[in-house]
Amino acid sequence: VTIATAVDTSDTNAESMVVNIKTGDKVKIKNITIDGNKMLSDKQLRKALKNTKKAQFGRVWKKSKYIEADYQEDLAALVDKYAEKGYRDARVIEDSISIINTKKINIDIKVEEGNKYYFGKIDFVGNSVYTDAQLNKVLGIKKGDTYNGVLLRERIADESKPDAEDITNLYQNNGYLFSQINPVEVSAQNDTINFEIRIIEGKETFLNHVYVAGNDKTNDHVIFRELRTRPGQKYSKDNIVRSVRELGQLGFFDAEQIKPDILNPDPNSGTVDLKYSLVESGASQIELQGGYGGGGFIGTLGLSFNNFSIKNIFNGKAYKPVPMGDGQTFALRLQASRTFRVYSLSFSEPWLGGKKPVRFNMSFSRTQQFLASFDSSGRVQVNKDQQFSITGVSLGLAKRLQWPDDFFTISHSLGYQLYDFQNYNSGLFRFGNGTSNSLAYTLGLSRSSAGPGRIFPLSGSIFEVTAKLTPPYSLFSDKDYRGLQDRSDELSVIGQIRPLTPDEISEQQTIEQERFKWLEYFKIKFKGDWYTRIVGKLVLRTNIEFGFLASYNSDVGEVPFERFFMGGDGLGGNFTLDGRETIQLRGYENNSITPIDPVTGQQDGGIVFNKYSLELRYPLTLKPSASIYALTFLEAGNNFNNFQEYNPFLLKRSAGVGVRIFMPAFGLLGIDFGYGFDEDSRPQSAGTGPSGWQTHFIIGQQF
Repeated sequence: VTIATAVDTSDTNAESMVVNIKTGDKVKIKNITIDGNKMLSDKQLRKALKNTKKAQFGRVWKKSKYIEADYQEDLAALVDKYAEKGYRDARVIEDSISIINTKKINIDIKVEEGNKYYFGKIDFVGNSVYTDAQLNKVLGIKKGDTYNGVLLRERIADESKPDAEDITNLYQNNGYLFSQINPVEVSAQNDTINFEIRIIEGKETFLNHVYVAGNDKTNDHVIFRELRTRPGQKYSKDNIVRSVRELGQLGFFDAEQIKPDILNPDPNSGTVDLKYSLVESGASQIELQGGYGGGGFIGTLGLSFNNFSIKNIFNGKAYKPVPMGDGQTFALRLQASRTFRVYSLSFSEPWLGGKKPVRFNMSFSRTQQFLASFDSSGRVQVNKDQQFSITGVSLGLAKRLQWPDDFFTISHSLGYQLYDFQNYNSGLFRFGNGTSNSLAYTLGLSRSSAGPGRIFPLSGSIFEVTAKLTPPYSLFSDKDYRGLQDRSDELSVIGQIRPLTPDEISEQQTIEQERFKWLEYFKIKFKGDWYTRIVGKLVLRTNIEFGFLASYNSDVGEVPFERFFMGGDGLGGNFTLDGRETIQLRGYENNSITPIDPVTGQQDGGIVFNKYSLELRYPLTLKPSASIYALTFLEAGNNFNNFQEYNPFLLKRSAGVGVRIFMPAFGLLGIDFGYGFDEDSRPQSAGTGPSGWQTHFIIGQQF
């Protein structure tokens, strides 16, 4: 860098300055030589140099660039590697850099290992709150163990994990903010080192004031009801970490910028103030799109207000542009084309009554599908006198539990759906006129500890098991359901051989109406997600899903609704005709992993499925304006007609890569490129080989 200056005659006492920068070439490391090591191999020591790597073909995550600051940190890490193996006196006695050319260097490191040591007697001094036995249990180090300086430091205070199980957190989670824990070597006999853990417990500390700042839109009560830290409570680091997670899970603030600050610590009075600094992020989303498909234009309008305030709905001054700040959710979605219409409306209040975390949900939806056909010129003809519709309404309550811990939530919901057929003979159902009714109660139990952010969790897990149940109507009826089912199946088989007569069609429709006037079934589903931090912000998401649909009475048979369709992006198209659930399996076309019904010869949906997934994620940016992360995945799953065929290891496999973009105004967007290693379940795919590469566009799915 050279700087040239000259007098600037355009002003008094002024000079102009030109800074010339010659960057040169990026310097990479050709080789790293380590000398003096006998007890640890070169490979072990090079692995300890986390950010200083030699150039090697195929290395992806770590580059071979030489960065001075990283190199100095890695020299300390190399000494720590010896300390982990018992070599307390190990040190780097010399290191040098030799220049090969302007682009490459060699690094030479000389170490002195010293002798191997072991832990001797460990005494605790100054402890009165916890006994020696309790502290020894947390320390987890016994006399005779190989000396490990890194482990000792982590068991005293692990600065890499805010919620680590160490002695410092043990005290700080019980109100002793001003405690000090120091390990001291008191003697060394041959290869054995004796320690004293000297503890200054300090005065028990209580929270004096708790502040929040930066919430320009969200009302204070929405924030304070999520906090685990209240004035007058004992100071607890664990409660602060949990509060940060709960605020991040709201989705109203940038999880990366939630910062708790300790203010006005007073060791004499044993009080401290706590301030949470927040940065608001967009909580509302708009979906406005148009496209051409199914022979006509498809338009969609979706509005989702995730920090809504219904009490201000009639307050004109609160519209900025809508009433916000009370943490409620209000969503409206409209979608229409020549052949279908979809309307949905939902509202959610997370703290019903404002006193306890009891979530109230209400939703209404209606779908209309019109019968479409193609004329001789290939144009779509729509007959609105022939239609199929689903009208549904549901009410739900969910309550946060205190046992086994307060990550658990139990939920209840009651839903009603009316399936209405008006001369709609599409081949999808066995009756084209009449109605079916579904009244179902859903019980759910979930545990969510993933966090701290909602969009990109770094650790924790999410488990959910649900049971959806209808009343067992057939137990209180004297209908001959077995005879009805056998006759309907018989007519279906005849229909595959020859066209059914009008009387036979009418008979089958009457039978199906008798069987499914009121749907009876039970559906059990399980889903589990684990988030494991590998290194830095590289996260592994492990997923397991399972579900089955069954009837109380085998004579009634499986319902034609509520079935599972697997394959593709999991979005399920623009609407669902029959209350089906779509399960994502990338690398295959949408709904292509769906078994063939042996009676109808069609893909009418499965009744039992399982799926496994591994997804490696890395964030490119986690800014409030847009969160972007890349991923690579392995998936496997399958879908079955019945339990007799079910095999949890008979799987359709896939792998691929993708990217996700979350923008507050538009929600989640993404694209995946997946390769399916197996054939799908469609008859036309038999013998054609692997599914191959598929492209999937993701809109608005879970994170």
